[in-house]
Amino acid sequence: MTQIAPSPDQVVAERYREPAPAAAAEWNPVLQVLHEHRSVRRYLPDPLPDGVLELLISAAQSAPTSSNLQVWSVVAVRDPGRKARLAVLAGDQEQIRQAPLLLVWTADLARVRGLAAERGAPLDGADYLESSYVAFLDAALAAQNAVVAAESLGLGTVYIGAIRNNPEQVADELALPDGVFAVAGLVVGYPDPAENARVKPRLPQAAVLHEETYRPAHRDDLDRYEQRIAQFYAEQGLEHSWTQRVLARLASAEALKGRDRLRESLTAQGFPLR
Repeated sequence: MTQIAPSPDQVVAERYREPAPAAAAEWNPVLQVLHEHRSVRRYLPDPLPDGVLELLISAAQSAPTSSNLQVWSVVAVRDPGRKARLAVLAGDQEQIRQAPLLLVWTADLARVRGLAAERGAPLDGADYLESSYVAFLDAALAAQNAVVAAESLGLGTVYIGAIRNNPEQVADELALPDGVFAVAGLVVGYPDPAENARVKPRLPQAAVLHEETYRPAHRDDLDRYEQRIAQFYAEQGLEHSWTQRVLARLASAEALKGRDRLRESLTAQGFPLR
């Protein structure tokens, strides 16, 4: 029996697990891919076809970059041994071992520092927090473009924020020089159908969309979200409360799992953050 494809309104509604905020006046395949994003944590061992990595990187390089500085780089890791070592450093996450590709996105000021050194040019501005912020933002924008590109090809992805748990060891493993810092990992591969990864509901738009000026989120919006995401967590066999998960994640320095040392680690890696 032929399956009927969901309508745009149904796809948007699935993102919230409630009726779409408004009828989808426009629709296209890009919007379909964006709305169907889900985190995949179980992968088949199948390698990616030739040329896919390069296509993901060209998509990443098509992202905006502040002042065309392009202060990011990415390390593609396919060696099983290196992936296994990075998995241990990043919270022992099995998906890093399973998937054929781990992309480590980096803030990269080393390239521009090299240009300045060759020309004897001053580069004091690179020492300031703003420049590091730009490099992190550039890396994030590039990575997200790669996510959309990968998912448009039927691949699965999941970000690995825990790549920042042990930044010094990650830098050693990837031979990162001063001025290069691992921002996030990104696992890429073919999803294992047995996982049945689902679209995770997001907060209602009323909680995040502010017209003209900011207004605090209404408690009813948050309560409504608690009910909808509890259903998702139950399906995944996880604890049900989003509020409890958020508060636990930010409860203490220990809850950051090593990332409370981020300023110290950045300074050690050549980011003065003046």
